[in-house]
Amino acid sequence: MRAAANKSATVLQRGFAILALVAIAACTPIIRNHGYMPPEEDLALIAVGVDTRESVTLSVGPPTSGGMLNESGFYYVASQFRQNGAYAPEEISREVLAISFDANGVVSNIERFGLKDGRVITLSRRVTDDQARDSTFVRQLLSSFGRVNAGDFLGES
Repeated sequence: MRAAANKSATVLQRGFAILALVAIAACTPIIRNHGYMPPEEDLALIAVGVDTRESVTLSVGPPTSGGMLNESGFYYVASQFRQNGAYAPEEISREVLAISFDANGVVSNIERFGLKDGRVITLSRRVTDDQARDSTFVRQLLSSFGRVNAGDFLGES
């Protein structure tokens, strides 16, 4: 009789251990990376005032998106999302690399933007002249931080 009681206690302990492991695993955050950000060593190969659209594409790969007007630039966007259990994913970081070109298709500016406290900040900038234009596309892209709703993409209202 005592052996049967010990056996049922052992089964119960194993059941609680398995349940505890499942609960702990459910609380572990899942980190997902989206987009592409060229490595710094590849960006160092790009010379402002020398490289063209084609050489930039060969050096760092095709852009995530291009400039809206006259193909003024290349934009590389990388985001990181964290999801805890059944909660909605939360964007925890976003970085944008903007490579601008002049009218001849030569690199005129390389800027890297990020977010800090919900505000767009410039992480690095390489400019040949002092007429650097404000990257409104980048500001619009980064200003949507936190306002992304998966239902919008899936057609749900």
